[in-house]
Amino acid sequence: MARSGPEGRVPRLHLVTDDGVLSRSGFRPQAAALLAAGGGALAFHVRGPGTPGGPLLELVRSLRDPAGASGSLLVVNDRVDVALCAGAGGVHLGARSLPLAEARRILGARGRLGMSVHTLAEGAEAAAGGADWIFAGTIYETESHPGRRGLGPAFAGRVAKVAVGVPLLAIGGVTPGRVGEVLAAGAWGVAVIRGVWDAADPLDALHRYLEGFETQDGNRGKHA
Repeated sequence: MARSGPEGRVPRLHLVTDDGVLSRSGFRPQAAALLAAGGGALAFHVRGPGTPGGPLLELVRSLRDPAGASGSLLVVNDRVDVALCAGAGGVHLGARSLPLAEARRILGARGRLGMSVHTLAEGAEAAAGGADWIFAGTIYETESHPGRRGLGPAFAGRVAKVAVGVPLLAIGGVTPGRVGEVLAAGAWGVAVIRGVWDAADPLDALHRYLEGFETQDGNRGKHA
């Protein structure tokens, strides 16, 4: 079920890498296969905080054609310079990144920008600053943040209410089986790392996330 407005222009599944994922043998062909399978429903985030700029730039450039062919959104995390040089479709900002206003000034009005938030105040600020999407988390306990309690699906819903008009992606321990729960709470989609990359079959995991969106949309349609 397609939507118009800001949500309709933002993919519902955001697949994020880390340095370990980027260094895996066979990463590039696997990434190309995931891009082809995800199509326009997928935003592929190249995130490598410990990966030097040169190799990161070359890697993003190698994914530009597969992303363009599939209609997926290719995003670079943190590195506005790499995104510009590689011709990526967007940038996602976090605590270590440039401020949103500075990144917007560099990218211009046509650049697509996302922002990670962890409080309601940060969510409201990102929305007011012109973010095109927001990651809210950590929703469930996850190995990415050991010892940190999950904020729960309701947190995503609260952020969505203070960031009206900006698509909200829930991040942190969201499995395919939890997609319906976070969407029902108010999220537009989900962002994942290990849910796909550490799955026994990453392609199958990606399809199960996408099926979760279809199931939830179908349930909404029945009750509309």
